[in-house]
Amino acid sequence: MDGGRSGHSGGVDILLAATAGGPDGLASARGPARAAPCHGTGQALIAHPAGGTLEVAAVYEEHFDFVWRSVRRLGVAERALDDAVQEVFIVVHRRLADFEGRSSLKSWLFAIARRVAKDHRRRASRKDRTEALPEVLADPHARSPLEGAERAQAVRLLYEILDSLDDDKREVFILAELEQMTVPEIAAAISVNLNTVYSRLRAARQAFEKALARQQAQQRRGQ
Repeated sequence: MDGGRSGHSGGVDILLAATAGGPDGLASARGPARAAPCHGTGQALIAHPAGGTLEVAAVYEEHFDFVWRSVRRLGVAERALDDAVQEVFIVVHRRLADFEGRSSLKSWLFAIARRVAKDHRRRASRKDRTEALPEVLADPHARSPLEGAERAQAVRLLYEILDSLDDDKREVFILAELEQMTVPEIAAAISVNLNTVYSRLRAARQAFEKALARQQAQQRRGQ
């Protein structure tokens, strides 16, 4: 792993290549509303331990897509995404002053998104949890309708496989494979040690490969 990163295995490479070109086809295709949360008067301006300041609006603007992708990848239903993202940034507004810079900001944000996603999934009905991805996920920037349809199919497959993973595997897979975060960043985001991250990531890749092989076999039988 370069600086704590590691390469993909074969099946992972193939699927991630198919979904490349927009953050797994989600944020770019959906184009969610981006009105920054406003709580109280005045703009929160927080001194950063490494120097400079952190502004809530700037954190929102820079990391909105990351938070949106994360809560969706963590299993929040499509209809609840806007509420979940808003909840994350309400927590950010309330707790940004407590951010001490001991981890990356993305690690800190993912830890919040992770808790919000778990709360949403607990509250969701079975119908919400198994909600299919909408057809609008076809990439509007694809060079051809066929390419857009193929990418949408790959995105759908990616999410079906993510839904089949348990939380421990799903979280490390999202951060390592989809967000390309380092092992130390992942460890900080999910509050485990480095060896645990490596162990979970190996297991997640194996589970992903097996699930991908099953899905591909089913598709071939259905042709």
